[in-house]
Amino acid sequence: MPAITLPSVPHWTPAPVTTEALQWADLEVIDLSKAKTADGRAELAIKARDAMHTQGFFYVINHGLEKSQTERIFDIAAVPFDGVAPEEQKAYVADMKAAGEFEGYKPLQYWASHIDNGVRDRMEQYNFNRNVHYKEHPQAIRPLLPEIQEFIRFNHEEVLHELERLLALGLELPEDTLTHITSFEQNNNGYFRFMRYHPRPEEEEVRSGNLWLKGHTDAGAATILWSQEVAALQIRNHEDSEWRWVKHIENALVVNCGDALTMLSGGYYKSAIHRVVQPPSDQRGYQRLGVFYFASFDDDVPLKPLEESPVLQRNGLSTPAEKRAPLMGEWRKARVAAYGTSELKKSAKKGVEEEFINGIPVKHYA
Repeated sequence: MPAITLPSVPHWTPAPVTTEALQWADLEVIDLSKAKTADGRAELAIKARDAMHTQGFFYVINHGLEKSQTERIFDIAAVPFDGVAPEEQKAYVADMKAAGEFEGYKPLQYWASHIDNGVRDRMEQYNFNRNVHYKEHPQAIRPLLPEIQEFIRFNHEEVLHELERLLALGLELPEDTLTHITSFEQNNNGYFRFMRYHPRPEEEEVRSGNLWLKGHTDAGAATILWSQEVAALQIRNHEDSEWRWVKHIENALVVNCGDALTMLSGGYYKSAIHRVVQPPSDQRGYQRLGVFYFASFDDDVPLKPLEESPVLQRNGLSTPAEKRAPLMGEWRKARVAAYGTSELKKSAKKGVEEEFINGIPVKHYA
């Protein structure tokens, strides 16, 4: 059989890894290769459960892709920005405010309320539906769609579903409890993103206090971030409220818990609070390219506690809220429509602002 020739794309050269002594977050590492045995799965279920309960974050290694395959995806990730002319990009801008959907481009400087002091974002995105053929794409992206689709399916079925099985076991539920409500076929319950941050003028760094994106939680079930070299992501520790840097691990994933999983677990799995800040001095001036998979439960899933979980029952978390629980689709669309454009109001806690979406408070952190 002849070898398959992949479309040629420019190689993305990442920044050198920082050598600065930063206060790194101490995150659990989930080695997915151990999930192949019963003993390994039992061990990983406890590790994943405890990590999501205490921090909402963990690393994943040995996920199944080689470093060269990951590098190819980062090469592809730059194409929507470097390979598509600005005029063509305008035809594919996402209708975030009206439709509550991310599919397409989020242009530079679209967001203001989620940074500080009137400074707008320096981040551009290109977002895909899980089904890459759901909408049309710019010409330069079209030859790459088979690879992108295969990569999205890998994220969903080989990574997300494997982790969901572990997290279900952690709640002492059947393994398929979460995978059953996270179908690949439903077009609108998750999206895939290429994202690039640009360096900012010093005047904007001063005005914003070096904050690139306020601390927040993600709306969905879980977020899969493919680790990249430029240090800028920080997580807020749930115990001491201190911010710590997320360290790059080559060819690893950084996975965080989203609000939807928090609601289903009655708060036992904690939404990860994270923000983006100016990189350390030896990485300033570099562009920061990211690859993400944002997973949500099926749109018709009510976001209320899984009452049958013995873990939730023992912790008094199994009683649904008195108010009607939002459906996943309602929650997801409302969060997308409001993000970065809604008015945030000061809360009683210092450094915390909030907005209300479907009657539920959503907090943001400086």
